[in-house]
Amino acid sequence: MITQKNWFCLILFLIIAKSNAQTKAYAIHTVAFYNFENCHDTIDDPLTHDEEWTPTGTEHWNTKKYHQKLENLARVLSEIGTGENPNSPTFIGAAEIENQAVLEDLIKQPKLIDKDYGIIHFDSPDKRGIDVALLYQKKQFQPTSYINIPLYVYKKEVSNEELSKTEESVNVEAEDVIQVNTKSHRIYTRDQLLVTGFLNGEEIHIIVNHWPSRAGGEKKSSPYREAAGVLNRKIIDSLQQINPNAKVITMGDLNDSPFNNSVKKALGAKGKIQEVKPFGIYNPFEEMVNKGLGTIAFRDSWDIFDQVMVSESLLQKDYSSFQYWKAGIYNKPFLIQKSGKYKGYPLRHSLTEIGFSDHFPVYIYLIKEKK
Repeated sequence: MITQKNWFCLILFLIIAKSNAQTKAYAIHTVAFYNFENCHDTIDDPLTHDEEWTPTGTEHWNTKKYHQKLENLARVLSEIGTGENPNSPTFIGAAEIENQAVLEDLIKQPKLIDKDYGIIHFDSPDKRGIDVALLYQKKQFQPTSYINIPLYVYKKEVSNEELSKTEESVNVEAEDVIQVNTKSHRIYTRDQLLVTGFLNGEEIHIIVNHWPSRAGGEKKSSPYREAAGVLNRKIIDSLQQINPNAKVITMGDLNDSPFNNSVKKALGAKGKIQEVKPFGIYNPFEEMVNKGLGTIAFRDSWDIFDQVMVSESLLQKDYSSFQYWKAGIYNKPFLIQKSGKYKGYPLRHSLTEIGFSDHFPVYIYLIKEKK
C-alpha cells in the first residue's frame, strides 16, 4: 500500500528528474542539401554545353539575373533548419553548380558572408558543366581530406544507330539529358565527393551526390543509379573498414525515391531506425514519402529525390558524441509557385521570373550534449 509519504517522495523524485532533464543543453548542427538548379555564370565555357546560360542564349542569362539567382539562393541557405537551430547550416551539400567561381560569389552574398563558409569543389565530367560541392562553416569544421570519386557507367546495351544520334536525343527535360561518349559508350555524370574532417573535434565523413538522371525513362536508366548506389556503398564500406565506428553522412539529389533499387538494394538504406544493423544506413526520408511529402513534383506527383542518410554509428543515442536527431524538408511558402500551371510546385527559374530551384532543400540535425 502506497502511503501519503511515499506519494510525496515519488512526486518529488519526478520533479527533480524533470528539472535535471530540462537543464541539459545540446550543441546543434544543421546538415543541408540543396539542388541549386542551373547555377551558372554568364560566361560561355567552350568545354561544356552551357550556351543557353549566356546573355545571347535561350535563357538570356545576364549579370542582373545571375546576381538575383545568387541572392535568392543565399536567402534559402541562410534559413534552412533555423526552426531548431538559429545558425545557418554548418554543412551545405550542393548540386548543379557550374564552377567554383559561382560558389565564391554565392558565399559573399550579404546573408551568408558573416558565416565564413569554406568551399570544396571539383569539376566533374558532366557535359552540362554541373558539379557537386560542399560548403562548410570554417569555425565549426576543419577538413582533413577530400576527393572526387568518379562513377563509371556505360551505355553498352544500345545499338550503334542509337549511339549515332545526337547526345540530346533522349531526355526528360531540355536540360536533363544522358550524355554518352560515342566511342567508349561511357555516360558522363557527376563524381561523388567525399570529405573527411573534424566537427568540433569529432571526425565526420560526408559524401555529396548527384546521381544519373532518369533520361530515357525511369526503368531504362535505373541501372546507372543502381551503379551509383553501389559506388556509394563501397565508399562507406571502405571508411568502416578503417574505423568500424566511422560516422558517415551521405546526401544528394539521387534522381530516385527512397524506395527505388538504387537506395534500398544497392545502398541498402533502411527507413526505420530499428531495422538498421551495425554498419547499416538509415534514411529518414522514406517515412516522409509515406506521408505524401516531396522535394520535387512531376505531372502533379510528388517524390523525394533529395535525401540525407546517416550510418548506424550516428544512431546510438549516446549524446556524449554527435548523433542524428531528426530530419526535414525546407518548403516555406516563399519557395512555392503561387499560380499558373505549376501552382504548388517549387518556384523555379523562368524567362519572366528568377526563382529558386525545382527542388526543395532537405536537412538533418546533429546534436551533442554540452558538458
